Amino acid sequence: MASIPLSAGQGPASAPKSDDAPFDPAGLTNARKYLIFAVMAFGQFMALIDIQIVAASLNEVQAGLSAGPDEISWVQTAYLMAELVMIPFSAFLAQALSTRWLFAASAGLFTVASMACGLAWSIESMILFRAVQGFVGGAMIPTVFATGYMLFQGKQRAMIPAILGMVSVLAPTLGPTVGGWITDAMGWRWVFFINVVPGAAVTLAIVALVRVDKADLSMLRRIDWVHLASMAIFLAGLEYVLEEGPKHDWFGEPSIAVAAWVSLVAFGLFLERSFRSAGPIVKLSPFRKPTFAFACVFNLVIGFGLYASTYLIPIFLGRVQGYNASEIGTTVFVAGIAQLLGVPIAAALSQRVDPRIVITFGLSLFAIGLWMFSFMTPDWGFAALFWPQVVRSFAIMLCIVPSVGLALGNFEGAELRYASGLFNLMRNLGGAIGIALVNTWLGDNMRLHALRLSEALGRSAETANEVAAGLAQHIGRYVSDPAVAQRMAEGTLGRLVSREALTLAFDDVFRLMSYFFLAALLMVPFCKPPPIGDPAPKDAH
Repeated sequence: MASIPLSAGQGPASAPKSDDAPFDPAGLTNARKYLIFAVMAFGQFMALIDIQIVAASLNEVQAGLSAGPDEISWVQTAYLMAELVMIPFSAFLAQALSTRWLFAASAGLFTVASMACGLAWSIESMILFRAVQGFVGGAMIPTVFATGYMLFQGKQRAMIPAILGMVSVLAPTLGPTVGGWITDAMGWRWVFFINVVPGAAVTLAIVALVRVDKADLSMLRRIDWVHLASMAIFLAGLEYVLEEGPKHDWFGEPSIAVAAWVSLVAFGLFLERSFRSAGPIVKLSPFRKPTFAFACVFNLVIGFGLYASTYLIPIFLGRVQGYNASEIGTTVFVAGIAQLLGVPIAAALSQRVDPRIVITFGLSLFAIGLWMFSFMTPDWGFAALFWPQVVRSFAIMLCIVPSVGLALGNFEGAELRYASGLFNLMRNLGGAIGIALVNTWLGDNMRLHALRLSEALGRSAETANEVAAGLAQHIGRYVSDPAVAQRMAEGTLGRLVSREALTLAFDDVFRLMSYFFLAALLMVPFCKPPPIGDPAPKDAH
């Protein structure tokens, strides 16, 4: 195996290495570069899958920790809030600590935090450990994008958005499925323990393999703490509002209104420090390039569609069809297979076709997939959901791969790291906004459809009474008290109305989401893609 160039000060005396020498990927064999990239991509997969892996196990976690319904949601919220803060901060830390030690520390602490989550003794300890897990895991997500673009040049770069795009969509898609299977087989604590061995392996592999830049510890003495605090308050407050808003009537709840105002003020301070600080935590300079700005908006929309649609299907199967975690996992597993099939096609097209054409086709096909979901009935199961899931999941790769190329293809060095952090932040923000919106739309439209169905039953009172009487007669075969049978019949009729109203609400939400993707097509002509096959500039960290 070829040797890796050593960091400054580690080379032999006969061939001294300058501290200012830039990283030269030509010094690594392709096998070593692929190995480094694979290990880092797996670390990213671990961080992303843990966002949703606990989703199917929340009831078991709630019972195991004796938590209340309002408390258990914080197992997810704490992770997302902390992760959002770290994603843009990781570019600064990668320069200060080096990619090697930032990624190794993130993977190691992620492993420790996973073990602590599995050993949690109360809901408070679980929330704390999940916040730590999300914070350190967030550093791995943008770092692997930036490192991939540093390692590979020319046409080899085309595989980076394809592989990392696959990881970005496959991890949250498989999360509930894997979590459900693990919980059913070994218990909810193993949802976290399962990370320990691979996490330790990633940590050791990063320490042994990665030498792509050097640390600049002096940056740690120049941290703009006001900038960091304002960013953390802004992003954490925004995530809190988006998570809790749909549950508590948005700004009608005082705590949510206060959090929104605090987040808004922190955002203003964050912008002020971004432009005027001598050592900003996050540099917004990538937004000077219009193509990057448009690519970030695309990623916001993609995150919206990816996370919201991935969230909605298990909810539909659980609440309408009454599926358990294993049945839900089996039904949505086809989405992961379709995403895998889309990877080589998206990678090949990105090397040969204008990315604007690819993303136009991808956004259009994704909109069609969402539109296909808008005809669901209460009887839809695996067979009926098969093609809508295939179309939507295949299309997402045609959206992500060109958007990554548009966003990161024209950057180098430290600015590449900041661009990667901002770009990945947009996808997660899109997911948070999307889930908040679809929860709100789902509740509002369900109430509206329930009211309309009740009004229709009122206008056809004779038919409704006949149905209720028939149900009561059927139930009366098993229940001796006619009054009890009548109440049970009315309850059954009410549940049928609620089930139908909820299904119609799901149809409305998927239809609205498809409109968002069609609207995003208006931005495509304004993007100027980087030249296909251009060699990557060397990192001049």
